[in-house]
Amino acid sequence: MRKLILLLPIVAASHIVHAQKPAAGQWEYLFNGKDLTGFKQLNGKARYTVQNGEIVGTTVLNTPNSFLATEKEYGDFILEVDFKVNDSMNSGIQFRSEIKDANDKCNVTDKKTPERVHGYQLEIDPSDRAWTGGIYDEARRGWLYSMENNPAAKVAFKHNDWNHYRVECIGNSIRTWVNGIACAHLIDDMTPKGFIAFQVHAIKDEKNVGEQIRWKNIRIQTKSLKPSPDDNVFVVNTLINNISKDEQRMGVRLLWDGKTTNGWRAAGKDVFPDKGWHIMNGELHVMREAGGADIVTTEAFSAFDLQFEFQMTDTANSGVKYFVMEKSPAGPVGLEYQVLDDDKHPDAKAGVLGDRTLASLYDLIPAYKNGREKLPIGEWNRGRIVAFPDGRIEHWLNGWKVLEYQRGTQYFYALVAHSKYAKIPGFGMVPKGPILLQYHQEHVAFRSIKIRELK
Repeated sequence: MRKLILLLPIVAASHIVHAQKPAAGQWEYLFNGKDLTGFKQLNGKARYTVQNGEIVGTTVLNTPNSFLATEKEYGDFILEVDFKVNDSMNSGIQFRSEIKDANDKCNVTDKKTPERVHGYQLEIDPSDRAWTGGIYDEARRGWLYSMENNPAAKVAFKHNDWNHYRVECIGNSIRTWVNGIACAHLIDDMTPKGFIAFQVHAIKDEKNVGEQIRWKNIRIQTKSLKPSPDDNVFVVNTLINNISKDEQRMGVRLLWDGKTTNGWRAAGKDVFPDKGWHIMNGELHVMREAGGADIVTTEAFSAFDLQFEFQMTDTANSGVKYFVMEKSPAGPVGLEYQVLDDDKHPDAKAGVLGDRTLASLYDLIPAYKNGREKLPIGEWNRGRIVAFPDGRIEHWLNGWKVLEYQRGTQYFYALVAHSKYAKIPGFGMVPKGPILLQYHQEHVAFRSIKIRELK
């Protein structure tokens, strides 16, 4: 089934956004080029030395991730740094980061590292995955902005050469550049300030002992900050029921306002159901009570980028359906992004090859998951469905693309023919339809439901 996942076409180089020359400002150099004054080492025991005006980090066997951290904390800033790494290493630069001790309620500790570094990390990834410039949340939420969100910028990194990083943290906006190419744009408010740190990744194989990463020209601005001009980089916004100015400019809008039932109705009816759904604290809850119904948008959509957050409880079962037919012989049906507690709900073991598990195209194509994208029950997951004008569809989970297919192909029709939808004429092939949230008498909550129509 995994062979059905199609590759995205290579994005033309003309789509790459280059940063303009930084605005004049007062730069402060964090590294004096001579010694490690102003820094302290945290977490692991990798070696940090100074050579030829460069900070050199060297891998050591069987020690956790190591971080050379600034003694000062920084909130809003513009940071620039040059780095060089070989192709077998993975590294990163922490910013707005903290440590938490073993008694902290934030469960990010382990026995080996009782004071665990966590926070935003600007990724350095020379591997074929090419996620350099992405934003990872170290020891906390995982990937916030992978470079699958902006594949055109994967070409920015220069192998076995010096690379130039720029990161702008201004308010809730975090933007990154690699060698002048815009990479990531994140809106997030979890950590407003913290230290900056240079990572040497943990290794478990002796063949990787002694590998090095180098940093130089480390400078920062903290006053009179001027953000770089707008670009068209995809924005990941984790603020609840919020649309940023850049999202608005690119046509993103809320599909649910977080307060009322406006824009939604019961499937097949003109009014919102009076049971089963409850609005609480900016969240839309489907409850464990009888008498509810699926709800759909009052608008229909043909090509779109849909984002949503969902929170599951134990044994949760729901789904987000698209290209919905409300008057089919089986009632309202559509292509479904499965929302399910894979560990405890029996439906996870039904179907074929896991095609009823979380983020799968329900009963048709299983989501390819490596385990890192899954969050514990009770936490908020980030779902995304992209339906391109040419019929390609993508499912995303917590920043990872887990599934891709194309409507109207021989493969697609074959899958439908062997599914529970085989006897529904035109299933999944309507030119446009509403978005549906499924009522399954299991407690699931939704929020931050937003959409951008594609042309």
